[in-house]
Amino acid sequence: MIRPAILLAGLVAVALSVASSTANAQPFSLPFWVGESLEYEVRVSRFGNVGSGRMWVEGPVEERGVPTWRLRFELSAGVGPVRGVDRTSSWINPITFETTKFSKDERHPLSRSKESVEIHADRGTWTDSEKRGATHELASRRPLDELSFLYFLRTLPTDRDTVMSFDRHFDKSRNPTIVRVMGRDTIKTPGGIFHTRVIEMEVRDPKRYKGTGKIRVHLNDGDCRVPVRIDSRMPVLGATTLLLKRWSHPPGYPETIFC
Repeated sequence: MIRPAILLAGLVAVALSVASSTANAQPFSLPFWVGESLEYEVRVSRFGNVGSGRMWVEGPVEERGVPTWRLRFELSAGVGPVRGVDRTSSWINPITFETTKFSKDERHPLSRSKESVEIHADRGTWTDSEKRGATHELASRRPLDELSFLYFLRTLPTDRDTVMSFDRHFDKSRNPTIVRVMGRDTIKTPGGIFHTRVIEMEVRDPKRYKGTGKIRVHLNDGDCRVPVRIDSRMPVLGATTLLLKRWSHPPGYPETIFC
């Protein structure tokens, strides 16, 4: 007969083992994974093909005792001194899909801005160390930022045209974000020809758009929903288009996923 204490110890050991393996496992319900890398050709309306960009997923790293993914974006575009550079990082909990930390360094011919944000959803607050560390009320208990929201788009249903509204940006002055699913299109990029779903985001961004602006994203019509084209604007440079050149991913994608 197994003693209750021994049985309890065994159950605890199994539970800890399962918890550990779950923490280290990739949540395959998401259409992207650690190791995914997207490389883009950048075209600016005033200058043509004059830049490059990249988005990729790093990790997992431990943040406040939680396995976390780091989403990264880098872009450089322009001619001579008229050049814009954007380096952005977002740390997300891949299970709850919420941001825990965000940083951005953006440089343009006439300006430069930096953000270094720490988000504490349990406290309902966020701080930006670049702005004297003032504490602000968190707009959402499941906060996102501008980069993680782009990945969040890939998780949304796109099987029919619809309009959705989200109040999930950590900064309440940036809400709401309006998302419109606007039909299908076929896009040719340096990486190939893709059948896509067209998504338009209406965002509040006083710095970049002096109010509200629109970002149009073409997601490939497969399970991975890769952004194959992104149309937006950059200060001074104007209308900017990112066209997918190369998509790479680590081994281990589920065989049932069609990308």
